[in-house]
Amino acid sequence: VQLQASGGGLVQPGGSLRLSCAGSGVTLDNYAVVWFRQVPGKEREGVSCISGNYDGTYYADAVKGRFTISRDNTKNTVHLQMNYLKPEDTGVYVCATDLSDRYRIGRKRLCSTRESDYEYWSQGTQVTVSS
Repeated sequence: VQLQASGGGLVQPGGSLRLSCAGSGVTLDNYAVVWFRQVPGKEREGVSCISGNYDGTYYADAVKGRFTISRDNTKNTVHLQMNYLKPEDTGVYVCATDLSDRYRIGRKRLCSTRESDYEYWSQGTQVTVSS
């Protein structure tokens, strides 16, 4: 199982970026996929998550109304559309998934924002919001 994160960059405040998390060796639609971000000096934060086999989503309060997580199953990819970006959104973003049944209910695999719940991680993609 491998995850490849991409789409980061430098953007001015108020701008937009779309991050992508492409999976190989795994069908991402079947599993929860989470985006974390790491800011220097702070703990890694779960930003958004989409459940497996289910349209349930989670957003941290800091990004609600600005970020949207979605799937493109034709490309086995999860996107994070980030609009109205703020300087405090700056950080390294990584995506993660887990193949366990820890949070499985029927066919659904629900989200968690606990780092320890995820086994497979992408490399980071840097997002910098600055004028």
